[in-house]
Amino acid sequence: MADSTRVNLPFLSTNLPGIGGVLRTTDDDFIVDEEPAYPASGAGDHVFVRIEKRGLNTAQAVQAIAKALRIRERDIGIAGMKDRHAVTRQWISLPPPSTPEAALALSLDDIRILEATRHGHKLRTGHVRANRFILRVRSVSEHARERAAAILECLARPPGAPNWYGEQRFGKYGDNAEKGRALLRGEQRSDRRMDRFFISALQSELFNAWLVARMTDGLYARVLDGDVLHKVGGGMFTCEDAAVDEPRLLAGELVVTGPMFGTKMRAPTGAAAEREQAILAAAGLTREDFAKVAQIAEGTRRDASIAVRESAIQTLDDNSLEISFALPAGAYATAVMREVMKSE
Repeated sequence: MADSTRVNLPFLSTNLPGIGGVLRTTDDDFIVDEEPAYPASGAGDHVFVRIEKRGLNTAQAVQAIAKALRIRERDIGIAGMKDRHAVTRQWISLPPPSTPEAALALSLDDIRILEATRHGHKLRTGHVRANRFILRVRSVSEHARERAAAILECLARPPGAPNWYGEQRFGKYGDNAEKGRALLRGEQRSDRRMDRFFISALQSELFNAWLVARMTDGLYARVLDGDVLHKVGGGMFTCEDAAVDEPRLLAGELVVTGPMFGTKMRAPTGAAAEREQAILAAAGLTREDFAKVAQIAEGTRRDASIAVRESAIQTLDDNSLEISFALPAGAYATAVMREVMKSE
């Protein structure tokens, strides 16, 4: 089941040839710069620290910093998790009585401290405005620059690029979602953090399945009566008249949302609800099954599409391109590059 989630995702730009090539031959080929939702205030008991790490995931970086400063890992705040095989710049927060001076004095392998500023509270998960990516693709095909430009232009048109969950969501062996199923069956328990991670992988697998069905049925750029829609920069509402809301989707004013199943997830109505129920049924699940894990996975909605902004392409040599763009928090650059490269 997990392997089928990691492949067989349709392309939005099916009629456009990809550039091929290889992404992330070294960590320096994958650069991520996190843009915070708000700046540090300069005053307060907590310390916001901007770090640059390479060859480490966020959890490993936090562990090293906690050990060096003799503080608890759980007291360090992070806005988002970042990949190991990359050079990533992101913000974390340190608890009192940490000081900016102590943070700036740290000397750690594969971690640089770039800034440290006081703030009034701990950094919360999801407090990210965007992530900016600089990605280098090696061994690309002929006419790669023109091909990449055409695909990025396609993805920039509303409703935008499919908001797939990337392979890393499902674990090294692709079995995280199956471990989430085991939790629903009451067959497996680990610690609370890992349980939440496995349930999230299952929710992500089901979201991807919903989005596959939406695209396969020609409904990616359509609105159905009963869809839960998300105003860009605003709140959610249930569609009562698709003829009114579909032009707004195509104008980039709103997006369709898909299910991250859970007991508190806002449910669609009508035909949209039937489609989500069909996804659960195909997986042998019901929404009530998620009541068993309600304390760690309440459920929510996820945008079906994302805006790919500020894209640029630079030729490095005859066989390599550098592609940069910005994505909203929670979106996967690998999902965008999958469309651009079409290497599967």
